[in-house]
Amino acid sequence: MPRFSASVSALRSSAIRELMSLASRPDIISFAGGMPGNELFPVDEIEELFRGLDTKTKQAAFQYGPTPGLPSLLESLGGFLEKKGLPLKSNRLMITTGSQQGLSILAKAFVDPCDRVLTEYPCFIGAIAAFRSAGAEIVSIPVDEEGLDIAMLRKEAARPDPAKFLYITPYFHNPAGMLYTSERKRELVEALQGRDIPLIEDDAYGDLWFSEEDRERLTPIKALDPEGIDICYMGSFSKILGPGLRLGWLLAPPAIYEKCELIKQSADACSPSFSQVIADAFIRSGRIDGYIAIVREEYKRRAACMVEALRQHLPTYVHWNEPKGGFYIWLTLPEGGDATEILKRAIEGGAVFVTGSTFDPDPSGQRNNTMRLSYCNNTPEEIERGIPIVARAIREVCG
Repeated sequence: MPRFSASVSALRSSAIRELMSLASRPDIISFAGGMPGNELFPVDEIEELFRGLDTKTKQAAFQYGPTPGLPSLLESLGGFLEKKGLPLKSNRLMITTGSQQGLSILAKAFVDPCDRVLTEYPCFIGAIAAFRSAGAEIVSIPVDEEGLDIAMLRKEAARPDPAKFLYITPYFHNPAGMLYTSERKRELVEALQGRDIPLIEDDAYGDLWFSEEDRERLTPIKALDPEGIDICYMGSFSKILGPGLRLGWLLAPPAIYEKCELIKQSADACSPSFSQVIADAFIRSGRIDGYIAIVREEYKRRAACMVEALRQHLPTYVHWNEPKGGFYIWLTLPEGGDATEILKRAIEGGAVFVTGSTFDPDPSGQRNNTMRLSYCNNTPEEIERGIPIVARAIREVCG
């Protein structure tokens, strides 16, 4: 009988991955996956850019590359990130094989078995998996419409045995969909300063804002460069170009970066050179900003369609956030509402979503009255057909 490690024994298959098999059925409308629409990918533009590359660059795309990333992409991506005000000169930038690898690297860099780490509740399922794999004890702090519960964070930060880090997704949160306020971010920084608790700031969705009036709130905490706190800033090409590239990035203080580079060397040696050449060419062509603007408008249109459908069909006892960007809308049912039973009935009717308990770091899974709906991968027509199915299932279970 195989004797598996304690860390792998703690892992569980993602409910989202299991639901994706349903999403491939032609009779199912899926609000489950946080995937860009296939029809939105810049296929023609990428083909044109690759054809225009010189032979030496194309050959390099098939070759191994440096562990931190191809120098050309590090340079062009650095310019892209500097537009956000990020401190590239005092930090080190690394290309990762998707932001998921970045999470795994940071978990390995900081966590010994049974170490405490702080996350939000609800929390991105990929982060939960990465931290559990490292043997972490996850302490989750609830979020509201403005961000993390600061009183609970202060209580945790004041403990004599500080947590190894705090992980947040403050910009169009996955899964809660909300955007941190500037005030809440300021309070968060003050709670952590001088506490020896690094901050992992995950910004996968920040470029997908819907209104100019929210731009100020999108300034990364890393860009503010506050004293007395180490900040590791993460991002990804998955939502702004294509998840199939499997490219993310990590911007970290030098001392943290050095450990992360060693861990990456042992994991994959280097991220895909082919993908890096494509991403670099796309940035250097000047097309990335225009492309992001196009998909941003499309996601805004789809979000507005879902908001209208929810207003029309949901019972008044369901609370939900109106999205300001990103991919998701978070529904809260009355206390005692059974999202698992609602999901079963929705599937019978022809629609699928993700229950909120999927994003609960607490393995007991007692909180089951929330749901995540994704609008990014659906046409308005699919949204208009699918939301009544979900609403009907809610009424059948909750009355």
